Amino acid sequence: MTAPGADRRGLTVAIQGPGMAAGCCADLLARAGFDTVRTMRTRAAGPAVLLSDAALALLRDVLERPQLFADRPRITHRVVAWGPGEPARLPHGGVVLSEGELDAALGGPPSEGNETDAPPFMSVHAAPPFPSGRMLAFGGRRAVAARVGLVHADDRSACWIEAVEAGWLFLIPTGAASGWLLAVGGDIEASLRQSRHIAPRVEVAGEPSGAFETSPRMLAALQGPDWLACGSAAIAFDPICGDGTAQAVREAILASAVVGAIAGGGDPDALRLHYESMMVAAMRRHLRLCAQFYATGGQGDWWRAQLADLAAGFDACTARLARMPEPRFELHGLRLVAREAAA
Repeated sequence: MTAPGADRRGLTVAIQGPGMAAGCCADLLARAGFDTVRTMRTRAAGPAVLLSDAALALLRDVLERPQLFADRPRITHRVVAWGPGEPARLPHGGVVLSEGELDAALGGPPSEGNETDAPPFMSVHAAPPFPSGRMLAFGGRRAVAARVGLVHADDRSACWIEAVEAGWLFLIPTGAASGWLLAVGGDIEASLRQSRHIAPRVEVAGEPSGAFETSPRMLAALQGPDWLACGSAAIAFDPICGDGTAQAVREAILASAVVGAIAGGGDPDALRLHYESMMVAAMRRHLRLCAQFYATGGQGDWWRAQLADLAAGFDACTARLARMPEPRFELHGLRLVAREAAA
């Protein structure tokens, strides 16, 4: 995917933040002819990142790097113990890497000098502080993570997910005989006491992290007169869906296409509103998908509360979309065009 477009040297786009979306935006916009100035911000190290083969293929295609992360430990299947049934073993290809490796690989091109004091043409924000920082949260699901040792050698290429009485566990191997265990809804010890399948397969090897939020959430404003917000800090998916990384890449593609279309003389207000409506629609689809998982994971109060929060969030996104115009643009590769021109 080579980003098309005329030479746009002299138009500077400021990209703020680390991570998948910021790195992809920096690469795409630089190849589209923009000057890019990247502001990297430190962030706390988190659990390992699991990139599905589909997300990895999209990332390699967008960045034109066919061997990206080819040397990382591979996942070949997942084991799902959900609801009252026995675990199901399913094919699942992917790679595991740390957030540090992700940021290093997606550091983007060197900032090319905006020699003047003039403000940037546009800014892409992938980390706080955002120009408009109010966050909409669709529920509350606190989680903790801990490093673990793997008891069984055959778990070194398998990720596990298990529903427990008041939450769920997610086990990601990171190579050799170690991994990360994510506990959503409770602490590590309490969740392992409720676990039938993961608990016998791990030994906790480190202190749990501080609690962090995993519920779906989204900025109340995702765009403004000279900026767009993207990435997991702006629109965060519940890790239960496994689509958060691919979503960050898709956001970067659309954000870069919107910047390019505005630079090409398109209607800035309409293009930015299109971006926001696509993000809200993506969140609504995500909430619907999550509801399918939380409806079948358990029958207790915790599970019912999560399902109610997801339904309220879905309704809120539906009402927000009803106030927005029908989409006027569509992506053709990496380029955003008016629908009537594409017909």
